[in-house]
Amino acid sequence: MKLNHVFFLFATWLLAVAAAHAENESLASIFTNGANAQPTVFPRRSSIIFIACHGLGCGDLSCYGQTNFQTPNLDRLAAEGMRFTGCRATSDDLSAAQAALMAGNNAPFSPGQPTLAARLQQAGYYTGMIGEWMLGSQPCTQGFADFAGFLNEEEARNYYADSFWRHSIKPAWKVREPIYPNTDGKQGKFVSDFFMDAAARFVSAHVPGAANHYRPFFLLVSLPAPQSATPGKDDYPVPTDAPFTGEHWPQAAKNRAALLTRLDNDMGNLLERLKQLHMTNNVAIFFTSAAAPENFADTNLNFLKLTGEVRGGDSPDRLRVPMIVRWPGHVPAGRVSPVPWSAPDFAPTAMQIAYGKPAASFTGVSILPVLLGEPGTNTPALPDRHF
Repeated sequence: MKLNHVFFLFATWLLAVAAAHAENESLASIFTNGANAQPTVFPRRSSIIFIACHGLGCGDLSCYGQTNFQTPNLDRLAAEGMRFTGCRATSDDLSAAQAALMAGNNAPFSPGQPTLAARLQQAGYYTGMIGEWMLGSQPCTQGFADFAGFLNEEEARNYYADSFWRHSIKPAWKVREPIYPNTDGKQGKFVSDFFMDAAARFVSAHVPGAANHYRPFFLLVSLPAPQSATPGKDDYPVPTDAPFTGEHWPQAAKNRAALLTRLDNDMGNLLERLKQLHMTNNVAIFFTSAAAPENFADTNLNFLKLTGEVRGGDSPDRLRVPMIVRWPGHVPAGRVSPVPWSAPDFAPTAMQIAYGKPAASFTGVSILPVLLGEPGTNTPALPDRHF
């Protein structure tokens, strides 16, 4: 039987079945066992990755004007997206900053209140958290399906921890897992590197596809870097100060530059993983610092250019932090925006990316119109890479 004849017979049968139904009944109901309601159509939504360092300053990155060393991968992230010059941390304290991020407001955080993670989970996102969790209760009771990291600041300040907490809700379990390169007193794996590696593994495990009905994910990465190991100290304990060993800088400056170079390399590895997974265009990446920068004492070299105005003292710029957003196909590349925003504004922004509605408890304002470059949102394409 010829193929076109088969198609003709099928079309004839389909029309006969349709005619047998009441005139007000749609063809859609024929293929849903007679259900009256039309099937719900969900848009293909983008995944969201939010990476928050601890104490990163604007002058730490070459895309913001740092000239003593370069951060090429973060520069590329900025070149392919939007760089904000008016983003500010809500607090010096990571717990308060994380609370503002999760609650969408600056009010005191209650462990029982719905978090952004819980709202995105309810909206159909797979949610994961890696790094420092500072809000008291278990992350998996606050909307995260998976968690890997630390549960208090003391743990987070151990840059060579030999174990970390691993939580999951399905199946429900909570264990302490070893970081094998650091067992028995070894210092084989820098924890910040470990967490960025974990982020890449999370992305690989949760690629939206037919097997999971194209379920998007939300991943929060809270890195314990580049804060100093001890509050008020400048002895950043990186494995090596290379490639700055031969520089005539104070040792703390060499260590911090090496730490930021490692962070940039880790970011490059994550971007490469997304490229390999063909996920470049359907992930919105936010990169910032949750808490304000700590004081940095080695100023005689003017090492961290532009950070003198944001570190210490009562300057209104003291809380200024970098914010880079890349979302190809949505966020115009190469943009620089002076629009001010902070942690509470992320929750309504993320909900709108997820095609959801901001909660009534949110006091933050969505910056999605700014990201999309809508008219009147003040997002010029500026060649100047400095403030």
